[in-house]
Amino acid sequence: MNILALEPYYGGSHRAFLDGWIAASRHTWTCLTLPAHHWKWRMRHAAITFAEEIANRRDDHFDLIFCSDMLNLAVFRGLAPPHIARLPVVVYFHENQLTYPDAYRTQRDYHYAFDNFQTLLAADQAWFNSSYHCNEFFEQCRAFLKKFPDYTLEDRLDHAYEQTIVASPGLPEITCQQRELNFHCPHIVWAARWEKDKNPEGFFQALYQLKEGGFPFRLSIVGESFRDSPPIFNEAREVLADHVKQWGFLPSHDDYLRLLTTSDIFVSTAEHEFFGISAAEAILAGNLPVLPRRLAYPELVDDQPNLLYDGTTAGLIAHLHALWEVDAFQQAARHQQSLVAQKLDRLRWSQLASVYDERLASLVENPRS
Repeated sequence: MNILALEPYYGGSHRAFLDGWIAASRHTWTCLTLPAHHWKWRMRHAAITFAEEIANRRDDHFDLIFCSDMLNLAVFRGLAPPHIARLPVVVYFHENQLTYPDAYRTQRDYHYAFDNFQTLLAADQAWFNSSYHCNEFFEQCRAFLKKFPDYTLEDRLDHAYEQTIVASPGLPEITCQQRELNFHCPHIVWAARWEKDKNPEGFFQALYQLKEGGFPFRLSIVGESFRDSPPIFNEAREVLADHVKQWGFLPSHDDYLRLLTTSDIFVSTAEHEFFGISAAEAILAGNLPVLPRRLAYPELVDDQPNLLYDGTTAGLIAHLHALWEVDAFQQAARHQQSLVAQKLDRLRWSQLASVYDERLASLVENPRS
């Protein structure tokens, strides 16, 4: 089959998903992409830009369209040539603009949330990266629609829900490792965007207290930084300087994966996460995850109790203490980590691509009426 992929934000997890699938897919793909910056403008103009571009490719034949949540699919289908607009479409929701934590935006712009809703209705299938994400989106979307004075369209939401699938993002070719971990002086990794919704303050406050208590550790802080990243990163680099092994964005994803083969514990303090791909990669590489009991993390690790803490700074400190000091807790955590790693091993693109390829083929053979 010939697949037309439309990605308005070709970077980060969006790019990794598309590139990983295409590399292992049996289908033929044509990709129209836009640079991964100015996300609001991408959501506004991408449908127009892609419709114009595809209109100039008159000799191309496609069987299906695959796009991400950053595209207003309803607008694209309205502007695209009829033979393109009639194709079945799968939209993949990496994230959405309705459930981003309010505390980190001065004012929510519901126009983008409504764009997501329109895209949902315009798609033949909607794929979400986790059950948590899917359930939260539909719950909040229902509440959002009730804010309007009439014609709240809730019946359309019910119909759209019937067309949804949970489809985890694929993982790179990481060999599932069971290796000895260093709990005498563990190498701790924190890997996330340097933004408030990843709660770096909570993480660094925990490490400050561990440092004051004399607990030995090595530290790698990776992830993408920004001009307006929280000032605590500069402070923490000074306070924790004698513990730092790696600080800052790594040149390539392969460099990050190599780092994970040398680290022992992966910590997340996120307050916004729809899947947790960095945590999944760390687990496959043999790291012991320490994740907050919220968001998509319980789903990711099958609710294994020794891999989850209560989400507070005090809870994180207590969990790390238990890993260092309580052999039974540590051994249980290692066993639980190995069970989760076995599950995640099946999400490598070399195994997952054929499953998703078949889903696309099935939709083309049995389009939505």
